[in-house]
Amino acid sequence: MGLSDELLNPNKKAMVVEDCCKMIETQVASKSGISGIALKAAFGALKGVKPGYIAYGVEQLLPQCLTALDPIWNEGVGKGDPVGYVIANSSSTADALLSVTDAKLKTVKRQIVRGTYEKLRGSAKKHVEEAVPDLANIIDKYTKG
Repeated sequence: MGLSDELLNPNKKAMVVEDCCKMIETQVASKSGISGIALKAAFGALKGVKPGYIAYGVEQLLPQCLTALDPIWNEGVGKGDPVGYVIANSSSTADALLSVTDAKLKTVKRQIVRGTYEKLRGSAKKHVEEAVPDLANIIDKYTKG
């Protein structure tokens, strides 16, 4: 059974999306310096697209992100510690997630979304890698019996 099967079932999906949105909010709030200011401004612009836009985006991307994470997570399960494995492989985990968002951007029609992503894409991997431990713990929370 893949992560999508486990985490997107009707009993869990809304909670997973909510936890991912909280994680994103926390990650963005924790950023400092010039890159943090830029990231916070961009996040504010995306939130301003329409109410609930971040949750909508998470919900739209989640199935593909979970599919992209399946091989990494399953390898970790095989080694007896999926959370630790995903965290130890944060670079490849970030690459897997960014491959999903990069592909999705090709179909995005909202210029503010496209422009914001393109401006931040250069520093995105570092930010995604920093979020991997929190994401791994969210996945773990909802895959446990």
